[in-house]
Amino acid sequence: MTTPTTPTALTALTTVQLDVQGMTCASCAARIEKKLNRLDGVHATVNYATERATVQAPPSVGTDALIATIEKTGYGASVPAPDRHGHDDDPAALRRRVLVATALGLPVVLLAMVEPLQFPGWQWLSLVLTLPVVLWAGWPFHRAAAVNLRHGAATMDTLISVGTLAALGWSLFALLTGPAGAWGFTHAAALRLERNPMGGTANLYLEVAVGVTALILLGRWFEARAKRRSGAALKALLELGASDATLLVDGVERTVPVQQLRVGDQFVVRPGETFATDGVVVAGRSAVDTSLVTGEPVPVEREPGDDVVGGCLNTSGRLVVEATRIGADTQLAQIARLVEAAQTGKAAVQRLADCVSGVFVPVVLVLAAATLGCWLLAGADASFAFTAAVAVLIIACPCALGLATPTALMVGTGRGAQLGILIRGPEVLEQTRRVDTVVLDKTGTVTEGRMAVVAVNAFDATEPELLRLAGAAESGSEHPIARAVAEHAATVAGPLPAVSTVTNRPGLGVLAQLTDGPVVVVGQPELLAAEGLTVGVDVQAAHDAAQAAGRTAVVAGWDGRARGVLSVADTVKPTSADAVRAFRALGLRPVLLTGDHEIAARAVAAAVGIDDVIAGVRPQGKVAVVQRLQTEGRRVAMVGDGVNDAAALAQSDLGIAMGTGTDAAIQASDLTLVRGDLRVAADAIRLARATLRTIQGNLFWAFAYNVAAIPLAAAGFLNPLFAGAAMALSSVFVVTNSLRLRRFRARFS
Repeated sequence: MTTPTTPTALTALTTVQLDVQGMTCASCAARIEKKLNRLDGVHATVNYATERATVQAPPSVGTDALIATIEKTGYGASVPAPDRHGHDDDPAALRRRVLVATALGLPVVLLAMVEPLQFPGWQWLSLVLTLPVVLWAGWPFHRAAAVNLRHGAATMDTLISVGTLAALGWSLFALLTGPAGAWGFTHAAALRLERNPMGGTANLYLEVAVGVTALILLGRWFEARAKRRSGAALKALLELGASDATLLVDGVERTVPVQQLRVGDQFVVRPGETFATDGVVVAGRSAVDTSLVTGEPVPVEREPGDDVVGGCLNTSGRLVVEATRIGADTQLAQIARLVEAAQTGKAAVQRLADCVSGVFVPVVLVLAAATLGCWLLAGADASFAFTAAVAVLIIACPCALGLATPTALMVGTGRGAQLGILIRGPEVLEQTRRVDTVVLDKTGTVTEGRMAVVAVNAFDATEPELLRLAGAAESGSEHPIARAVAEHAATVAGPLPAVSTVTNRPGLGVLAQLTDGPVVVVGQPELLAAEGLTVGVDVQAAHDAAQAAGRTAVVAGWDGRARGVLSVADTVKPTSADAVRAFRALGLRPVLLTGDHEIAARAVAAAVGIDDVIAGVRPQGKVAVVQRLQTEGRRVAMVGDGVNDAAALAQSDLGIAMGTGTDAAIQASDLTLVRGDLRVAADAIRLARATLRTIQGNLFWAFAYNVAAIPLAAAGFLNPLFAGAAMALSSVFVVTNSLRLRRFRARFS
């Protein structure tokens, strides 16, 4: 498990979430983050995609001071509303600007690029159409650039604003002072820049001004819509909870808002209704659709004593439920917090991108100025040099860099939440790529975690008779083996005979006097022999064979003879063998780790296909085993569910907790599986790796695009209009590439 080193001074920090308004690119997020981190004792992370700042601050730095710092940087900030999750972006305003820019700008582009359409005076009409596009539709860019200028900073809005205003300004100058304003003037457009023999003022760039404005607005509109979609999984998860509950008080039902429920209240859930909060069934029986939190598509039966989770759907019978957790303590709320925490973090690759984008814009401004100067010194006309510089400005916007990681992380974690897979943070993604060994706790992870009868050998009695009498004798004991025998007997052999007295012999077994029957002795062969019952050779052989196979064997007898052997074991989950095969397919070497004895561990390992077994290990020894594997050069993933696994989960490179386990194990893990199916661990690793691949692909595209495109623009090989289109499309590509994770399918469901 990757745990960043935390200075002692940070232990008193409180975490504050702030919504940030006005960010337009990764450079904005980097500026805000830098300003906040300059405050004493403050550690801040600003996520451009989620438009949220996560700030750890000492008590001396209040929320008002944090908001004031953000506002002084030129942006807005506020404390999130309690029910706000995800974006408040309204793409409608952007859509209006896109429609105006497209409607007015398209004729300008067509007139400039299709020479036969250039009627006398076309250039003056183009100017009239261009002004509202650049000055009104593009106003958000100019306003942001002006705000940043007042604070001595530059962002991608600066590049867009300077580029489009420069193109408009030069065109206006050419129209008023050069041949471009002449009646009957024509010119042809080209992908790359060309020198005009008529001089610089024979070139117009109105199509560049409107085209870049419209394309970048279009890109931002797609981006805003995509960001909403990328957070839709979490939003849908949260909105599925019930808003009202049917409270039951003294047999009288009344509808109340779910916020009024208290722990201990009883409420009614009818077929087709969702559970208002977490609770335990006190009356009724029904099939419950738990796919909301577990990803399991098949409804599960719930009866009195069973737990239910708020937000899940009751499909058939009427249930009365007693609330056990409410509000922020519910499982659904905990899932939401884990997912949101993962979405606000940053992987190492994103931190690199943030560093680059933070200095990128000033560097681009210098490069644009250098491009202008170099072309002028090389003898090019001012128009050609100016256009090359504008192309550099426009194509270099680092928007795709800022979106590369957070959009993929939002979609990946949201999809994981739908499948019952909770990713704690972006650092987890990098660990999933490196792990090569998966250590599996046996009890509760590979096995069911409870004892069950797995074999019955009857001698001198029928199997139903053996089960009824042995089950009756064990029915009064709370020992796990006794409960397993009694439950199996009641299920298979029917009602159990009544018992009048029971005598426990600790470590050996029990003696039970049946009300209408003999004294039944169940336990070790030594107990039966001590009570005067004959243990035959066949009974002893069956007992010894079961013990040798790693099972716990008990002998039952009455009327002077041992009558049979019942073999009890912690049964292997039916899905565990598939999970082990899936781990191997992912390139992971499975290791079974348990505190159980060697024989039992080997039996379980053989059943699921694991070769490496480490048995007889105490809880503190599990940490040592993980450390030993790590010193051998292995990258270890650990899967467990108990308190005794928590330390090993924390020590491992990747900790995976079964959500059916203890809170201690879940808190110590990197990945949490909401349902106790080991196969989901393989799906979780697949999803994490797919998310990391998407992030890496996005960053490669964003970096490669800028590295390749800037030299081309500076060399005069790109018309600014095409440069603007390419820049806008790069951001759209990154977001749509991330959205592909919405189609991730679990192999086991």
